[in-house]
Amino acid sequence: MPVVYRNAEVAEAEAILEFWARAAEDADRPPDSPDAIRRLIHRDPTALILAIHTAVPTPSEDVQAGSGEGAGGTIVGSIIAGWDGWRCHLYRLAVDPAHRRQGIGRELITRAEALLKSYGGTRADAMVHDANTQAHPSWRTAGYTPQPTWSRWTHPL
Repeated sequence: MPVVYRNAEVAEAEAILEFWARAAEDADRPPDSPDAIRRLIHRDPTALILAIHTAVPTPSEDVQAGSGEGAGGTIVGSIIAGWDGWRCHLYRLAVDPAHRRQGIGRELITRAEALLKSYGGTRADAMVHDANTQAHPSWRTAGYTPQPTWSRWTHPL
């Protein structure tokens, strides 16, 4: 399976949302928006890393708009590497269900960590939904562990 890894493009905002709706197990979170994705890419063009399946679809594959088509292929994975100048944060690791267990998630984590290290980061935290038990083994394999002494407190703006 030919997969390339690259930064997301502003024009892909809707396709990224469609991909997350299909591949991310977080239906109970507030929805993101195309504008939020565009703001992220404008603020930090390297933060959102995509895995793109580049095979040219055949007519029998019935690829249609709304299927996660990004520029130059189909989005099959994503991760956001956030850096605030102090801490490193990983968000939105998602791999298309049909492409799991092929090393895409691990490669996305590796690339995000390399990016954060290049900024001077020394430790990353990953936002992983407690109920997303399918994701827990991937994070554990990458060396991440839940931190029992901290809780995430949120407030909508």
